[in-house]
This record gives sequence, structure tokens and C-alpha cells, in this order.
Amino acid sequence: MGERPPEYKVYRSRRGLLDRFRSADEPSGLRELRKLRQGGGAEPGGPDRPRRRLRGRVSLGKALKVLALLAVGWILLAVVLFFVSAQTTEGSDARTERALNSGGSLFTGSTILVLGSDARPEDSKEPGAGGPSRADSILLLHVGFGSVRRLSILRDSLAEIPGHGEGKINSAYAIGGAPLMIRTVRGFMGNGLRINHVIEVNFTEFPELIDSLGGIDVKLKRCVSADPFSGRRFKLPKGEHHLNGRQALAFARVRKNKCSPGEDDRARARRQQQVLSSIRSRALSPHGFFRAPWIAWEAPRTIKSDLKGFGMAGLFTDLLTGGSGKTRVLLPSGESGGALTVSEGEKVRTVRALEGEQ
Repeated sequence: MGERPPEYKVYRSRRGLLDRFRSADEPSGLRELRKLRQGGGAEPGGPDRPRRRLRGRVSLGKALKVLALLAVGWILLAVVLFFVSAQTTEGSDARTERALNSGGSLFTGSTILVLGSDARPEDSKEPGAGGPSRADSILLLHVGFGSVRRLSILRDSLAEIPGHGEGKINSAYAIGGAPLMIRTVRGFMGNGLRINHVIEVNFTEFPELIDSLGGIDVKLKRCVSADPFSGRRFKLPKGEHHLNGRQALAFARVRKNKCSPGEDDRARARRQQQVLSSIRSRALSPHGFFRAPWIAWEAPRTIKSDLKGFGMAGLFTDLLTGGSGKTRVLLPSGESGGALTVSEGEKVRTVRALEGEQ
């Protein structure tokens, strides 16, 4: 006996408004996935593999988008912290800015004098603590067109100090600070050299910058040993080492290496170059990316400069992306009264090389 038909009407539900818009806008892949779900899965006897593959693609795409957004947000956070730190950091005074040459752009070409003093805290046990600070390192940078050229001037080079006669070039910093140092270096190098900007490295904050990077790696061909630094003797054996901020500062400041008494100031300049190169490598590594906000906050606090905001940001960008070319050292030709003499021919060659004329 057959079944009796139902005594009520069967209605089919209409598609909702959201379903209409969704079907028009959603990707074809998602539309096919929805059809498969509504139809109860794959066709009888057919493989379920296409649906799984599509689901995997959708999940991977979403994950990549989330990672990209997080990376952009992380970089933006670092940029904001950099500019906030740069605005709250002390800049060069009016006397220093008047001593600089006008003109010069970080995009078209500019020469920057970088000075690091040998100042030690008054309560430090190091020799010279509390006394007048001299220029511990003197570096000229020529930045422009995405390239960076470097020239290191040995601190014991004999120079004419305006208003004070001849003396070691680093003593100009103790006598008249950055303004006199700018005039001394410009007169010493001659050959029309223009110094457009100046950077004074704050060695008090320098260890904090190294620590924000998570330390740096250096490789030594021979051991390095020096007098006590901050009350502790500094010694590194030959080989590879990971240095924290305090160790990196001590390494850069070693002048008389007891492991190699025959070394002169050129070896010291090479160690400083090694530290700068290691900072750059660390900042550009994946490790540097994960620590970007900390690095961005500490970098401006490590220096005092006439550069502000975008100018400082442009400088750090050029230093990081302008290649890791070797720093040229102004070589002495002789010695006079314990100071190093440099020939005029050497000065001409180095100024031309610095400005990219050879």
C-alpha cells in the first residue's frame, strides 16, 4: 500500500541577501568550496583531494597576510621610536653649527666628521679619568647617492691647531671642543675639503647600543690585552668572540696591545673599523630585525649631531645600506716629536678618494 502524500505544503527557503552579495564577491575558489560543503562533500566515488588542497591554500594565504601585517607594524614601531628618540636627544650647539660648511645633502653628497672622545667618568679607575677629553677616534664619512666612503685620521697626526700652534690633532678637541676640531681637520686635510655635518659619539651610551643589538661578533687573528677598563683588566684570546656593550667599548679603545707591543695607532683604527662593521652586520641580520625597536631607540641617543629627524634617519639608512667598503686610513710618512707627520701628496690622494674623484 503506497504512502499518503503530506497534508502540508513544502516550501523552499530563498537565498538571503547576504548570500547573494557573498556569491557575487567571493573568489571562485571559495564558491566551489561552499558548493562542495552544501552538496555533502565530493561526488560519489570521487576524490576528496581538491577540497583539502583548496582549504590549505586559503589557510596559507591568510597566514602570510597576517605575517606581512605584523612585519609592517613592527617596522613602523621602530620608525616611530627612532624619531621620538631623535627629537629628545641633545643636538650640536650654535658654535658647532657655525663652524660647519653650508650646503651638502645626504642624497647628493655630504661630508661628515665623526668624533669619539676618550672621556671617562670621574669615578672611573682608568687613566685620565676626570681630565679634559681628547678625540679618541676621528673619522670622515662621505655619504651620497646610496654610497658611503670612510677615511680614518690617526689621533697622533701632527696638525696646525688654529690659534694654538702645532700639536697632535686629537688635542684640538680638548682645547676647543667640536668647533675647533672641525676647523683643525678642515685645515689639516686642505684641498678644498668641506665638512657639512658633525657627529660626536657618546661613549656613555655606546654600550647600550651594542646591548640593544644583542652584542656583536668579532674575530681576532691575535690576542688583545690592555690596561684595566672600568677597573677590570681587558683581555681576549685569539679566535671568535661575542662581545657585550662594555666589552665592545673596551675593545675599540685599546691603544697599547700588550699581546703585540709593536702595534701602532693603525691597528687601533682597524679594531674600531671592525666594531663598526660588526654593528652593521648585526643590524642587517634577522636578529637585528627582531630587535629593531630597541635598536631604533638607542641609536640616536648614542650620538650628538647637527642632524635632526629625517636627516639622521637618512644617515643611518645610508650607513646600513651603503655597503661595507673598507675604511681608508690616512697613512703617516714619518714622525716628529712623538707625533705622526703626513705628506701633502697623501692628503691629496685621500681627499680625492673620499669625494669619489678616483
